[in-house]
Order: sequence, then C-alpha cells, then structure tokens
Amino acid sequence: MAKETVETLIEGGKASAAPPLGPALGPLKVNIGQVVADINKKTADFKGMKVPVKVIVDTETKEYEIEIGTPPASQLIKTELGIAKGSGTPNTTYVADMTIDQIKKVARMKFDSLLANDLSAAVREIAGTCYSLGIKVDGKVPREFIADVKAGKYEKELNEEI
Repeated sequence: MAKETVETLIEGGKASAAPPLGPALGPLKVNIGQVVADINKKTADFKGMKVPVKVIVDTETKEYEIEIGTPPASQLIKTELGIAKGSGTPNTTYVADMTIDQIKKVARMKFDSLLANDLSAAVREIAGTCYSLGIKVDGKVPREFIADVKAGKYEKELNEEI
C-alpha cells in the first residue's frame, strides 16, 4: 500500500486545481475537483490566511486523506489584531499592542503545534513571535512580558486548562 504525500500552503477556502496543487495531484490520478472541494470545506474557517495542507494519497486505491495544519503564529497574530504586516524595525518601532486575552486566544489556536506543555509556556512562545513582529503585549515589550510571565505575575490569567 504505497502512499504519496503532497504538501502545500493554500489560502483558506481558496484552493484550486491551478498550481501548486493541480500539477502535484495530477500524476496521482485522483479526482482533483473532489480533493479541492474537500480542502476548501476544511479550510473555510481560515479565510484570508495561508494554511498548510497535506494530501495523503493511496496510489493503489486512489483514496486520499487531507490534513489541515494551523496557519503560522505570525499570521494568526496579525489577523487577531487586524494589521497587514509587522514592524520593519521590530526592536524599536511597535505597530500594535496585544491584550492578554488576545494572546491567550492565539496560544490556544496554535497549542497543538507548539512545544509548550501549558498555557503559560504557549503564551511565552507567542510573545516571542510578537517580538519579531514589533507588537507589544499588555502594554509591554514582549521580553518584559515574558519575564513577568516567568516571574508569576500573570499566574491568575494563565492558570487554566487548554
């Protein structure tokens, strides 16, 4: 039972038979229209965001399964804040300020693909991404925020199950 995998980055709800998906699936002789329709159905919640998609095709039976990843943390952050892009000089110019509730929401969405064991660690990882985008967290520079989380200053807000 040989399996082929096609991995690509697709805008949520806008997959098509055009490159890169169509030419990659063509040689596998699956119903490209059906695969595209299934991908669009599964990625509809991520409209406007690039989403990693993995199509695993059994080359003998032509059956397939689709795995949808989560968009990059930077994309989730920008969407949550409603900004188009991060700062050109992230360590000196800040383009937005993320609230504790917003960073918790992004951390929950991305939790399965983070290296974190709990919400506190997940929030610190997302804050690291905020640093590289030039986004403050709770009115603080992300490094200060991370130090405060480690020191336990946000224990009440971050002491919950994911």
